[in-house]
Amino acid sequence: MLDAKGITPETVVEARKEKIAGDQAWNLLKVAGEVVVAKGRKVRTFRPDTDDREKILKACTGRTGNLRAPTLRMENRMIVGFNQEMYDRYVGQA
Repeated sequence: MLDAKGITPETVVEARKEKIAGDQAWNLLKVAGEVVVAKGRKVRTFRPDTDDREKILKACTGRTGNLRAPTLRMENRMIVGFNQEMYDRYVGQA
């Protein structure tokens, strides 16, 4: 999908090999102005500067406590999880 929009990632991390959890996940998320999270058809938006850290981490991590994949950082926005409508809306706007 990124190729179709002409987007080339700066960094790619293989989620099965490199786990990102707890404080490490929060350090990635807290610098974003907005964190958009998809779980199935549900999409939620958080603001790390005002919203509860634990609620954001709970939405962004899986059962193992690791940051869910895919996760994209696009300028000042983190996109976590996959939902086609969310990707249609946000990917390519960066």
